[in-house]
Amino acid sequence: MLSVQQLHLSQHPAKNAIAGRKHTHISSDISNPSTPRKIEDAKNISIYNDVIAFTFFELETITKSFRADYVLGEGGFGTVYKGYIDENVRVGLKSLPVAVKVLNRDGHQGHREWLTEINFLGQLRHPNLVKLIGYCCEDDHRLLVYEFMFRGSLEKHLFRNTTPLPWGTRMSIALGAARGLACLHNAQRPVIFRDFKTSNILLDSDYTAKLSDFGLAKAGPEGDETHVSTRVMGTYGYAAPEYVMTGHLTTRSDVYSFGVVLLELLTGRKSIDKSRPSREQSLVDWALPKLNDKRRLLQIIDPKLQGQYSVRAAHKACILAFYCLSHNPKSRSIISDVVETLEPLQGSGSSDGSSQSSDLPDYRARRRLTGNSVHFRAIPHRKCSPAVPVCRVR
Repeated sequence: MLSVQQLHLSQHPAKNAIAGRKHTHISSDISNPSTPRKIEDAKNISIYNDVIAFTFFELETITKSFRADYVLGEGGFGTVYKGYIDENVRVGLKSLPVAVKVLNRDGHQGHREWLTEINFLGQLRHPNLVKLIGYCCEDDHRLLVYEFMFRGSLEKHLFRNTTPLPWGTRMSIALGAARGLACLHNAQRPVIFRDFKTSNILLDSDYTAKLSDFGLAKAGPEGDETHVSTRVMGTYGYAAPEYVMTGHLTTRSDVYSFGVVLLELLTGRKSIDKSRPSREQSLVDWALPKLNDKRRLLQIIDPKLQGQYSVRAAHKACILAFYCLSHNPKSRSIISDVVETLEPLQGSGSSDGSSQSSDLPDYRARRRLTGNSVHFRAIPHRKCSPAVPVCRVR
């Protein structure tokens, strides 16, 4: 059973956290993604024409009364069940398997987080965001219905399966997840995912990565704002240090979390692993000094790959992780640069382990000024040949 336990990094709001903020109705404008607490406000979900309002009886039927052997996983929101919708459930429904998430009334995520998921996923459509099919808001029942992701979470494939993911698949997953974040960050008003981690990256039958679990997502800063201040929530080992310390949240906070996930893909290690020696329990602390040193590359890359990867591509990916994990958020890559860096690494699964270090391309940080921000990225870059998926606001 999957464990997607949310960890509160702090039980107290940051000094400048927004308290008692007035909540408004859900709006189709992505620039106003507030999440009302009142049950009556859920009626406004009907503005999302492609999101189906299911009855509780319908969802109870497709999960066989939420039978235990239909459970896909459990998390902070509640339990996720597999189901199947078709015309026997309701005339006109397309036949397809679904995942049904049931709100745990005693859990730490509640109606507000449930509405947050609907508000964001009801507006945004992208190949690397999990598709929200419907919801149920009946009496005190709160459920969400998503497309079924055949291969489950990235966490399961990295840390629970005995067969390791090939290098090329890992790079494809990294690119897909980055494109999902880019869709959020490049919205009319940026959306900050806030809980980017391997258990929130789901894989379809083709190993296409899709971001899921938007309950903690926040609308990003707008106008002259540099950040949003919020209660510190997320998952230990993935949250950006400045967010943990101050509650100041930006899109660069997501980039840091992406860097941690990229490290997990590169190393096959968990972000936090208490079973390892004390100096190796924090993946970032252990790997960061090695990332920019190509002589220590083989100390980092997952030994389960057995050398079946491109040394050049691995070095590029390590440098990218290095800049994503910069302690100074202004020095981190922006997510569009992350996507651009990962695109040339696709299809780099063949081993060139015999390459000498002198054969490696000359990597250097390219410094680019945008306002007061400094971004770094490894060069050279090559243009992506496939068309980049477009993020659509409905």
